[in-house]
Amino acid sequence: MKLPELKIGNKTARVPIVQGGMAIRLSTARLAAAVAEEGGIGLIAASGMTHPELRYEIKLARSLTKGIIGINIMVAASDFAGVVHTALDAGIDLVVAGAGFSRDIFAWGKESGTPIVPIVSSVKLAKISEKLGASAIVVEGKEAGGHLGTDISVRELIEPIRAAVKIPVIAAGGVLTGKDIVEMFKMGANGVQMGSRFAASLESNAAPSLKEYYLKSQPEDVVVIHSPVGLPGRAVRTPFSKRVIAGPVPPKTCDSCLKACKHNFCIVRALIRAQQGDLETGLVFTGEYMPRIKEILPVKKIIQQLVEEAESCD
Repeated sequence: MKLPELKIGNKTARVPIVQGGMAIRLSTARLAAAVAEEGGIGLIAASGMTHPELRYEIKLARSLTKGIIGINIMVAASDFAGVVHTALDAGIDLVVAGAGFSRDIFAWGKESGTPIVPIVSSVKLAKISEKLGASAIVVEGKEAGGHLGTDISVRELIEPIRAAVKIPVIAAGGVLTGKDIVEMFKMGANGVQMGSRFAASLESNAAPSLKEYYLKSQPEDVVVIHSPVGLPGRAVRTPFSKRVIAGPVPPKTCDSCLKACKHNFCIVRALIRAQQGDLETGLVFTGEYMPRIKEILPVKKIIQQLVEEAESCD
């Protein structure tokens, strides 16, 4: 199957692959630009970044590619509005928003002429998103990494959501191969979002020890924890995630980074520790099928393989 272009608002990606925005600081300018340069859509994970840091990452990505660069941001973040406005002011190409749902963001996008792409997991939210002015939606199933909005497989969500809306539908969760991409398209998707495959890439900003940890993970190592955000989250079993599953690990200090926090642990600090290679006290978010990835590859090679695999499928 020859993969079609993916059009979102006034932006057209030659390759219909969106790189998932993985926070904290796994998806920075280098990774996003590498994906965009190969014709996909690269996302900078803006959650946990200061405004100056985000501006720097957007500017750096722009210097590395003329491709499509967006941000991914958690609606649950206390500085959600500030981060979105900073990105819009910096001329970001599109905004993907998850871990919650915001109605305000659509007006901000309309004012700046920037496509807004919410992450949804139900027909109801898909319809609301289209009505409010979404340029596309990411439909995320239970197989995804990080915060989860459903316990239903993306393979059960795509068809009913595709039938309910006219805007582009981007499938997310459990997409690792070209065959997976073709399967999503046959179900009605217009594109796919992939996180795990790019987390384990050469350009990912994860510490080398974290990337090696991804490769060593086994299916039984993938667990679901209760996030302070108020949603379940899929992660790799680490000493820290075991503690979180067993009971609260209350933070000693609080940066008030979330609009509403359950304070069972500090998610931002735990994710930062993992990104920096601390696998004892860090939280490692992952997709359900991360254990299937067996090597760290450059983005160029990953996308070439995905396109070739897709083209070899009927």
